[in-house]
Amino acid sequence: MGLIKEFKEFAMKGNVVNMAIGINIGAAFGKIVRSLVSDVIMPRSAN
Repeated sequence: MGLIKEFKEFAMKGNVVNMAIGINIGAAFGKIVRSLVSDVIMPRSAN
């Protein structure tokens, strides 16, 4: 059970939580940019 306890302590440190939040925000931002390019910019440049 010591391994699980140590992992929980490691996972709850601020750096790991901040990294996970940053990855999620980055993934969402990537989807927004992809949608903007494919739905707004590309149709206008095709005309």
